[in-house]
Amino acid sequence: MEYLISIIKIIIAVSIINVWLFRFKKSTIWRGNNTDNMKEEFKAYGLPEWLMYVVGTLKVLLSLGLLLSIYFNELEIYSAYGIAFLMLIAILMHIKIGDPIKKSFPAFIFLSLSLFVALVQ
Repeated sequence: MEYLISIIKIIIAVSIINVWLFRFKKSTIWRGNNTDNMKEEFKAYGLPEWLMYVVGTLKVLLSLGLLLSIYFNELEIYSAYGIAFLMLIAILMHIKIGDPIKKSFPAFIFLSLSLFVALVQ
């Protein structure tokens, strides 16, 4: 089970880091309101640009914490619950602007996986 948890942590962390550091300025099918980049997406949600940087920083730090928790178990609970909370907010933002439910799919998957990590051990 420990290997499975580690693999899940890596999947969550790499995926989130990819979105926030490498796909930040790129369009994806998952972006809210069919926007072309992260700035436009946060604008579509009615959120200020500065909050985008706060959320991005938190997501990257929590992802790194999840990776580090493979070796430093004390980071696991904070990182997993932190990511789960931010993914719940992401789902609510998609609902707020009337996105189709499929747009929330990645956030729902990472919410579920983060809760699994936090609750299984």
